[in-house]
Amino acid sequence: MPAIVQYFEALQPTMISWLEELINVDSPSDHKSDLDRLAASFASRFRRNGAQVQIVEQTGSGNPVLARFLPADSQKKPILLLGHLDTVWGPGESQRRPARIEGGKIFGPGALDMRGGLTLLLALSHYLSEHFSLLNRPVTLLLNSDEETGSRTSRSLIESEARKSDSVLVLEPCLPGGAVKTFRKGVGTFTVVVTGVSAHAGVNYVKGVSAIEEMAHHVLQISKLGNPELGTTLNVGVIRGGSHSNVIADHAEIEVDFRVKTQAESERLMQEIRRMKTIHPEATLHISGGLNRPPLERSEKNTELFQRARHIASELGITLEEGETGGGSDGCFTAALGIPTLDGLGPDGDGPHALHEHVLISSLAPRAALLTELVIKL
Repeated sequence: MPAIVQYFEALQPTMISWLEELINVDSPSDHKSDLDRLAASFASRFRRNGAQVQIVEQTGSGNPVLARFLPADSQKKPILLLGHLDTVWGPGESQRRPARIEGGKIFGPGALDMRGGLTLLLALSHYLSEHFSLLNRPVTLLLNSDEETGSRTSRSLIESEARKSDSVLVLEPCLPGGAVKTFRKGVGTFTVVVTGVSAHAGVNYVKGVSAIEEMAHHVLQISKLGNPELGTTLNVGVIRGGSHSNVIADHAEIEVDFRVKTQAESERLMQEIRRMKTIHPEATLHISGGLNRPPLERSEKNTELFQRARHIASELGITLEEGETGGGSDGCFTAALGIPTLDGLGPDGDGPHALHEHVLISSLAPRAALLTELVIKL
């Protein structure tokens, strides 16, 4: 067994403790005070391990943490590591379902997405505190606090750090079995609002213009815009409208999620959406929104980075595979800038955003070793 794997095998009980601790701390995306406390905790840990740390003050969301490990006299560009502090789980969830270990798995809210990835960053930081001389290029750790809601306040910071970097490693969970992610779909949302004319459904029926009836046409039209062969999907996930059954509705609204494999397909789709016209001449239509996260396309640069990572993994006795997913991540932003990006370097497990969410304990040490070797050797 390689020495670095042995190192993290010995550290595994501590890593389990770190992961349990993180699971048992609530940090919903919309609770700034909880997120800021967690950010301060990580900042303190990184400082103790020798990093230069900055907490970036935000007003609209939790404060991101920037930690930089800076070897002396290195002229190389840094490697950027991305993680996020927020989870999809609401306040009190960690008290209702605290971390538990069962069958070689650690269960709990946010365990896989992405308390497990954060645990690997703590392990990397711990290793660098003891083996700093092995580092031949700067390493930047960026933990944001609004990834689960689209990284709206942190996107500019992520892109700014990525432009300074040689490559980007994303600590989102791996695919089941350990494959990293060299492709992600782009994610977007749009809202369609129809305004009609209200009227009494019995007395003045002919004077009304039903926004709901108008919207029904558009829901069907939108459902036909997907292209499964190209990986384009649309989902009308929310619909609102009307007040009472005896009132012709003058307002209806839908929220639509869409996923695309390429930027070109996103542009095609939004052109189709914006060309929609009302069926009833007295109804009005308003459309807003667009692509939130661009696709992480399997580019030549990303493929080359994966091949280098695969070779490093083989030296550890790890067979590293690649795969794809329909969900977005902050790696989508960096890949769209043309910065080589490798996603899914977090631990193995299952059930992100679900009640059975868990991390496989057996994956912690190998994934920590792989991440560390990538940082040292890339």
